[in-house]
Amino acid sequence: MTDKKKPTSVNAEGIFEPFSVENVPWENWSENTRYGSRSRYLSGFGGASHVGVAMEELAPGMESTLNHYHMLEEEQALILAGEMTLKLGEKTYLVKTGDYVCFPAGQKAGHSFYNHSDAPCRFLIIGEKNPHDVIVYPETGRVSVRLTGEGYDKSATMDYWQGADTNKKK
Repeated sequence: MTDKKKPTSVNAEGIFEPFSVENVPWENWSENTRYGSRSRYLSGFGGASHVGVAMEELAPGMESTLNHYHMLEEEQALILAGEMTLKLGEKTYLVKTGDYVCFPAGQKAGHSFYNHSDAPCRFLIIGEKNPHDVIVYPETGRVSVRLTGEGYDKSATMDYWQGADTNKKK
């Protein structure tokens, strides 16, 4: 198996230089016919490790992600071209070119985008890359713990002492 290194803007001296967004390759992903987009991972190409910035393009009829919110990580989005629907908590909003939205850490309102239009919508998504983040998915009940790389069912909550032997050992 060949480990193919992703291209970056690093020069021969190890310095990450300015680059054209057009030099960053598009990456496509999808989960069946409902979810998927293509993106250019700009911050990774430029060598960043603390803040993530990606240019995403959401095709007509597609959703960007499962509706979710972050406990420790903040996200922000700038709509560059087109329009789409933002689902934020129980409300929906039309967002279009020039609109900006913040998703503060700990705001317990799930967010996701859906392209209701007949043209692609392009946007920047900006976020911290907090290795300790906990992500909650209100529609599915999933809770993801980034530190452990594991996911849990939110309905399977436990009392603090549940499962512990609370009797003195003799």
